[in-house]
Amino acid sequence: MSYEAVDFDLKGNVAVITMNRPQSANALDMTMGKELMELSIECDENPEIRAVILTGAGRFFSAGGDLSGFSDAGDNMSKILKELTVYLHAALSRFARMDAPLITAINGMAAGAGFSMSACGDLGIASEDAKFTMAYTKGGLVPDGSSTYYVARHIGLRRTQELMFTNRVLTAQEALDWGLINRVVPADKVMDEAMSLATDLANGPTKTYGLVKDLLLNTFSDSLETQMEKEARGIGAASLTEDGREGITAFLEKRAPVFKGK
Repeated sequence: MSYEAVDFDLKGNVAVITMNRPQSANALDMTMGKELMELSIECDENPEIRAVILTGAGRFFSAGGDLSGFSDAGDNMSKILKELTVYLHAALSRFARMDAPLITAINGMAAGAGFSMSACGDLGIASEDAKFTMAYTKGGLVPDGSSTYYVARHIGLRRTQELMFTNRVLTAQEALDWGLINRVVPADKVMDEAMSLATDLANGPTKTYGLVKDLLLNTFSDSLETQMEKEARGIGAASLTEDGREGITAFLEKRAPVFKGK
């Protein structure tokens, strides 16, 4: 498969998606939006993919939307933005609901939609040089790319309001302290750390990970009883998978399980 605005590489059971417009700070344009959507479907449908890494090429993770392209649209800007968000939001929805865990490897500045995408992963690893800013209201725009959903859940409403209204810039350490990401590593170790984590996850019970992801998506909206019923159904479903049986057998036999993602 050949792409214009992203690179796609399959390393064993780990898919690496790299936003690849470094000359434009990996700004999100229509081509990148469509390609991210296509790749999200591939990651969702391909049973060989058991973990996914999303990162950026060059010094930026992503500076957000391609504002110069939006401006060129003139009176059609709203139409362009609505079409672009169709692709981006479809991609993020599929990443959220695929079985494979998504790791965001934040190699540099994450602004606007880049900030949104940095927060959408199941786990986030950032370079110590990375910075985070919402930037939307600074340009008179409204956040998109799932940030009003994920960021508030990660760090709470008050801190989310501060970021969205003031466009405060967070350092990687501040993002870690606030709970926006999971780890901060030296700049030259971001992909090594992400690949190590992704490889571990790719050797795990992939179907079970999907059930966990589904449970966590609803944890702030469902009632206690509804969530517990979903937990009961989830653990029952997991026990019927090949990996579920292997996990129980391995525990009883006092050995490490060998999961196949089935």
